[in-house]
Amino acid sequence: MKRIGILGGSFNPAHHGHRAISLAALEALDLDEVWWLVSPGNPLKEASGDMAPLSVRLASARVAARHAPIRVSALEVRLGTRYTVDTIVKLVRLYPKKDFIWLMGSDNLAQFDQWRGWRRIAREVPIAVIARPGYDRHAHAAPAMGWLRRSIRPARQAKRWTKWRLPALVLLRFRLDPTSATRLRAADPGWQLRFAESSGPETPGLTPTSHTS
Repeated sequence: MKRIGILGGSFNPAHHGHRAISLAALEALDLDEVWWLVSPGNPLKEASGDMAPLSVRLASARVAARHAPIRVSALEVRLGTRYTVDTIVKLVRLYPKKDFIWLMGSDNLAQFDQWRGWRRIAREVPIAVIARPGYDRHAHAAPAMGWLRRSIRPARQAKRWTKWRLPALVLLRFRLDPTSATRLRAADPGWQLRFAESSGPETPGLTPTSHTS
């Protein structure tokens, strides 16, 4: 059984911070790969008007994932899913010979109760929460954490996540890269142009990086 970490997000754009936490999670959780699921649209971010086209965000993700055991995908397009819960349910059914763990930052845990079917997500796959500066207090006080608190597993047991009874959550702390997509967009308003020419079609399947076969 391959051990796969799933990192979903807008990747608007993808950057070294995404890569850094993915590589740290690979080691901490003894993963074979991390899959970046580049979302066609984030229901909680749709009010923002600076979302780049999916093809451009995929192109930026492929560049950021080069030479690493990271696969870039717009799988939600293929699956026809809009919400994370539906994507995870279909992924688990579609790949029965893979073990999945959901990766997310503590900023997402702070608003996890706003996600559709968040309890179902926790019952389908283990969750690894990666600490982010400034969000830990909000995450620990979040409504979802009240429900998940009894399901926390010690970080020293992180490599045994495939054996955990669900729901299960582990809190991980890494030396984080301070890169922020918001800051990158502010510093380089024309960033989309750098990836537009190489973006190509919006392929929905899994795209292996040069590291993988």
